[in-house]
Amino acid sequence: MLKKIAIINDISGFGRCSVTVALPILSAMGIQCGVVPTAVLSNHTEYPEYSILDFTPYMKEYISKWHSLNLHFDGVYTGFLGSEQQLYYILEMMSEFTFANRIVDPVMGDHGVIYDSYTKEMCKTMKQLVIRSTLTTPNVTELCILTGHSYQENLTEKEICSMCEELVLQGTGNIVVTGLEREREIGNAIYENGRFTVHYSPKVLPLRPGTGDVFASILAGDSLHNVALQESVDKASHFICTCLNTSGKWQIPINDGVCFEEHLDMLISSGK
Repeated sequence: MLKKIAIINDISGFGRCSVTVALPILSAMGIQCGVVPTAVLSNHTEYPEYSILDFTPYMKEYISKWHSLNLHFDGVYTGFLGSEQQLYYILEMMSEFTFANRIVDPVMGDHGVIYDSYTKEMCKTMKQLVIRSTLTTPNVTELCILTGHSYQENLTEKEICSMCEELVLQGTGNIVVTGLEREREIGNAIYENGRFTVHYSPKVLPLRPGTGDVFASILAGDSLHNVALQESVDKASHFICTCLNTSGKWQIPINDGVCFEEHLDMLISSGK
């Protein structure tokens, strides 16, 4: 039977990120998508200017219509959230809908800096969402925020493992920590069923916006298809490396993101 997922994320009219990345990737993986917008932007925020419409005032009624129609989803996948109220709406949604798979990409910050749109209260409420997830994909900065640890560059694998253990003890399911950097490599740490491993891939420069959305979307799709987490992480890493190389070859502007359209065929078998 065709799997269905609810994507809760912003819609950026231009630039490969958030919903404009998740929809084609999950569709290629054989999954029907429903979308709850959290904000509508003219283009993503890495461009010099953008316009943004906060969708918070419309979300409650939007979600209530899904509930009254008795819509069913096998999973939910959250990304950028624009307000604390949105977090409460999603927590409520998780109690009203039966989501066997709950994938949370806790978009809160990077490189030790919390995004301007996030308050301390939002970070605390995000943790409530994360501990209800079956899979969460924080970067190192977000892992530190979620566990109350000070961010430091070059955290040891032991320190990262310890923070993962803290979250799991509070209820979080599996964890994939993204963006571990060392020299010419970039890695992901996997904490699954008490086992911690780190896997590195060659770093392909320049880094581009939206790769995190590509990564989390592939993991979300594989979660619904019961693909082993390590296999899924390897697949996502290889896919992103391939797309980054193509983006460089074609001289795609950095802000336009990662050129993934040419390689969606690599993911089609994931849905069969």
